[in-house]
Amino acid sequence: MKRRLSAVLLLVVCIGSLQGVGQELYVFTEPASNMPAKSIAVKYGWKFLESDHSKRFEQRHSPEIMFGLSKNWMIHVSNSFSDMYSSGVRWESARLYAKYRFLSNDDVHKHFRMAAFAQASYSRNEANYDELSLEGDQSGIQYGVIATQLVNKLAVSATVSNVQVLQSSRWPKQSPALYPYQAIDYSVSAGYLLFPRAYTDYRQTNLNLYVELLGQKTYDLDRYYVDLAPAIQLIFNSNAKLNIGYRFELRGNMHRMAERSWMISFERTFLNALKK
Repeated sequence: MKRRLSAVLLLVVCIGSLQGVGQELYVFTEPASNMPAKSIAVKYGWKFLESDHSKRFEQRHSPEIMFGLSKNWMIHVSNSFSDMYSSGVRWESARLYAKYRFLSNDDVHKHFRMAAFAQASYSRNEANYDELSLEGDQSGIQYGVIATQLVNKLAVSATVSNVQVLQSSRWPKQSPALYPYQAIDYSVSAGYLLFPRAYTDYRQTNLNLYVELLGQKTYDLDRYYVDLAPAIQLIFNSNAKLNIGYRFELRGNMHRMAERSWMISFERTFLNALKK
């Protein structure tokens, strides 16, 4: 009986946590908040685009597993498979991501949180573009900080980070350099809970609307882009979410694979999967 009661209480707490931060589960970036402690989530992401150069339909598949180690720590492990650098879909990269929430000021219907994160990736691809990305395109490291403010149904988040591409082509000195290898990434994201108007049951479907401003500025070569990425999100039974997002360039001078792309992903969370 005590075990059942404890399980019910844990479920209520985790559901309340997910519902409370639903509008900050951004599609293209991470918030300062973490997934529920002792939980595991699995995610499948599908990115697709038309190459600006070959005019070919290209895609990337990204399976991912996430672990909520505690209320402050979480890690992601992912792989990617794509045909963006080859004639057919093949395995291309592995990535490890870790986030630590170091500040949390919580109040009724609002909170302010900050977190630090770092990630490392290995990719079999060679440098072909100015845009730096560790989501399958290049090998390297990235580290930064996130700040997220939630007030009622609106959540706003900002991220700044440093990206270092560590592929072998970086070190042979060429004059002039062909590609950049260092950049500052930044983003401002906003999410709004549209439905439900009020919670009466954990099985209610959530509808969240997002818009994200995503930018990158390389500092070994003078290259930059600024993208806008609107998205919608459905959350089912407080433990599964479907994301659909569209990303397009507002301004920039980078040589990129594409200035427009789509992202569709599905994620399922298993509460209390990591037992003590």
